[in-house]
Amino acid sequence: MPNSTRRRHAPLPRLHVACAAVVGWLLVASSGSAPPPHAAAPAPAPAVAAAPSTDHDAISHVLSRVNGQLSDPERVRIARAIVRYSAKYELDPELVTAVLMVESRGLPSARSPKGAMGLMQVMPAMLEPLGLAGNFTTVESNIEAGCLILADNIRRMGEADGILAYFWGPNIRGDAYLTRVRAAQAEVRRILRSS
Repeated sequence: MPNSTRRRHAPLPRLHVACAAVVGWLLVASSGSAPPPHAAAPAPAPAVAAAPSTDHDAISHVLSRVNGQLSDPERVRIARAIVRYSAKYELDPELVTAVLMVESRGLPSARSPKGAMGLMQVMPAMLEPLGLAGNFTTVESNIEAGCLILADNIRRMGEADGILAYFWGPNIRGDAYLTRVRAAQAEVRRILRSS
């Protein structure tokens, strides 16, 4: 939907929206009730269709091209976390790698002027509402938090708006971020196909 036709709402603080999304996700996930037998299974979002050859070695190769300053153990650790949490939250690891490239260029210590931290640029206030344990600046915790947020956005809003909401929150104000993620995703695919 073009931006000119989007309905404008009073912006809510990003933390409030994130908390509401996580609470909703937790309520659905913990409800334990199965859908009625006549209910059709929802079609998976396009972000779910991962290339079968996208394993941690392939992602590690992509990371070596994106950030040549990472040591081999760092690249492998990041790649394994991408593959693990992409699978856990049913995301395409190529998409998660693309978001990571746009957010931090593969720099684990990245920090934005607004306070977002780590590879997936997660805001510190997000850790507690997400219910994730540990220090979210670690590779694994940060990638898991990013995957959880991205997957929830895509589930609720569809792939394009879900990706945009990862950057903007609920008050999407442009498509440039989606364009950057799609370009990074194309670059990930190009690197994977050439190796």
